[in-house]
Amino acid sequence: MNHFRVFLLACMGLLAVPAGALEIKIATVAPEGSEWMREHRAAGDTIRERTDGRVNFKFYGGGVMGNDKKVLRKIRIGQLQGAAFTTSGMAERYFDIVLYGLPFAFRSQDEVDYVRSKLDERLMTGLEEAGFISFGFAGGGFATFMSGDPIAEQADLEGKKIWVPEGDVISFTALESMQLSPVILPVADVMTGLQTGLIDVIVTPPVGALLLQWYTKVGYVNPMPVAYTLGILGIAEKSWKRIKPEDQAVVREVITATYERLDEINRQDNIEAYDALLANGIKPVESNTDDVPYWQSVAQKTNREIWSDKATDKALYTDMVTLLAEYRAAQSAAAEIAATE
Repeated sequence: MNHFRVFLLACMGLLAVPAGALEIKIATVAPEGSEWMREHRAAGDTIRERTDGRVNFKFYGGGVMGNDKKVLRKIRIGQLQGAAFTTSGMAERYFDIVLYGLPFAFRSQDEVDYVRSKLDERLMTGLEEAGFISFGFAGGGFATFMSGDPIAEQADLEGKKIWVPEGDVISFTALESMQLSPVILPVADVMTGLQTGLIDVIVTPPVGALLLQWYTKVGYVNPMPVAYTLGILGIAEKSWKRIKPEDQAVVREVITATYERLDEINRQDNIEAYDALLANGIKPVESNTDDVPYWQSVAQKTNREIWSDKATDKALYTDMVTLLAEYRAAQSAAAEIAATE
């Protein structure tokens, strides 16, 4: 009788799962318990409910699936169907996705918003042509210098080992052009790098330093925007095509709304995270204004050269620079008018 009950329960469990249900496995380095993971899992629950169980998302957080290269390989062989990447993590498959993260490209969130309103769709189209379906971008805020010693000018960086994420060839080249010492590490190894002295300086948004506990190994933060960070969920096109069209529409609607929400949440989170860093004893350091033009000029030169060499859409960088010039000119004109009133 007990064996019969077990058999009956097993059969009932099988009947509860729709025939042909698809499991979409998604990897991310986002820590378990973070807002990022909560939003993604909530989206997965909504998709499962609205597709009557035909599409089931399973998220692997905390980098348990390995670094970006390993994740991309697992996607290629079908062990994973997609991932929530940083832009540098996706650069191997679609280099142009690093556009917004070019060093010293932006000076404010307003500039980012203006450019993104014009260029997001082009990047999403390019990503799809590279074999990944995406649903919008979630800004991660500006990465800034953090270290055990104050970083205010070029001399403060000399002799320091500066972390560069895997795949971020532009930042690596820019730092080398400044005669500095970049060290490439995956995100999962940054804490160990700080603990062992393998790296001295990190460039990260405040929320990243807080969530990943990196702030416990630094003493200073320079709030100057160095690079804008971005998160993106990409599903391999071959896996996407296995989803029925009516269910694709549900997935696209739910995840697009999730990324719009994350885009807003992350802005506030970074403001609060910066305040939390200061509350935990991290000291702010302002940049030497004489050094900023040098950093910007070296970065712009590197950005142009590498974009010309590696990008698919060569015009994207020029278009971004043009948009920024237009925006800055309009802001300057508005400021002059306001000053005369």
